[in-house]
Amino acid sequence: MSGNVLSTPEKAFLIDFMDRNAQGIATLSDALFYFGELGMQEFRSAELMCSLLEEHGFAVERNLSGFPTGFLACYGEGAPVVGIHTEYDANPANSQASGLADKVEIVEGAPGHCEGHNANAAVMVAAAIGLRHAMEKFGLKGTIKIIGAPSEETLISRPYFVRDGVFDDIDVVFHDHVWDDLRADYGHIQYAAISADFTFHGESAHAALFPFRARDALDAVTLMDMGMAQYREHFEPQMSAQRTITNGGKQPNVIPDLASVWWYFRHPHADGTRRLFEQAKRIAQGAAMMTNTEVEVNIRSAVWPVMLNRTASEVAQRNAQAVGMPVWTADEDALAKTLQVKAGKEPVGLLKAAGKVTGPAKIIAASNDSGDVSCKVPMARIWFPSNVPNLGFHHWTAGAALATSIAHKGAIAGAKVLGASVIDYLTDDGDLMERTRESFAAELSGIEYEPLLPKDQQPPLDLNRAEMEKYRAQMEAHYVAERPKFVA
Repeated sequence: MSGNVLSTPEKAFLIDFMDRNAQGIATLSDALFYFGELGMQEFRSAELMCSLLEEHGFAVERNLSGFPTGFLACYGEGAPVVGIHTEYDANPANSQASGLADKVEIVEGAPGHCEGHNANAAVMVAAAIGLRHAMEKFGLKGTIKIIGAPSEETLISRPYFVRDGVFDDIDVVFHDHVWDDLRADYGHIQYAAISADFTFHGESAHAALFPFRARDALDAVTLMDMGMAQYREHFEPQMSAQRTITNGGKQPNVIPDLASVWWYFRHPHADGTRRLFEQAKRIAQGAAMMTNTEVEVNIRSAVWPVMLNRTASEVAQRNAQAVGMPVWTADEDALAKTLQVKAGKEPVGLLKAAGKVTGPAKIIAASNDSGDVSCKVPMARIWFPSNVPNLGFHHWTAGAALATSIAHKGAIAGAKVLGASVIDYLTDDGDLMERTRESFAAELSGIEYEPLLPKDQQPPLDLNRAEMEKYRAQMEAHYVAERPKFVA
């Protein structure tokens, strides 16, 4: 650990706070893991975080931008205003028993965490509470705003928050996210995306006796799929699209009068994503014409690419290098290697040293709904090591370590880096904030941010409700009984 970066009284207090509250961090992370709540249905997860923040003096606004599981928690007053935001949703059909190197479901068919958003939330809340007590102890001026962002896995909430002004008065913002490393990066790192439903309306009939009376909505879905497949030859470089049929009818002998397909459209830039979406709408109209059906298009969400600020990222990286990676035990390393073998990867075990800041980052084809935030406010992302290297997220192996000491140790390290990075801005004499603004202006030079999300769009509040209602009662038997505790 480097003494220079972490030697200030404020940071020393925060580092000690995380060590003293290691059990609270672990308990919170595990509680969220076993809640396993899907996007837009994170009611227990959000309420636990809100109540903990309120216990430690935060003013909490629930139902943020109309999201029942979104929240804004504030502490302090005046400038600088530093934001922290992250997600806490799980994925469908990924209920994996933690600590086991075999595929064993906690509840058969149920949702579960298979990336680590449970640890994301624990890092955010622990850092927030530690910062609140450091601010009081040392008389630090400024405001910290903690933003709980539902349903990242379906790219929903943060464009709505940006549209509704949640980030308007924030000077710099940090996003924490699980990984296998402890580091930051900067630059254009993720794609823009539009998530939309195409619903076709037709006329039903008996499929064997009276097919000539029907207008087949599923035929329209199929023809749209064929049209998109043909159009792929003409995609601009780096365009991509993915889909799943969400309603294909009820039974074979009834021609469906209603069918729908859910598409993601992606491109490194917002304008490219918009062009792809507009072409998809034309293809959908053509499918409707061919089947004598009508098509309805509904945008679930639309996100800008993620653009990470160099100055804020370098602040995070200096703290990451100073904190350093956790010291792993032989058992932890062995579990990691076994999981890597099960995933068909080289058994390299857990990383031993913190990574270096990278940038401009190599862009990846995935998206994150924090993209709009990063185009509105200078943003850094802190990666922290609560999962195993080289495991593909959204696979059972990536859920197997998320309620073990690997996840706990990684979250403690992440909370230290996140908190220390915020302290750098709270104790800034103005130079750091000015350099952050200047680099942000240079990075977005020539880019005019205009939301992809329609102005009157409303979030899909019922998303995943039926799925959670189906499994929640069975999942409750596995909830963590202990309530997380944080002591100043």
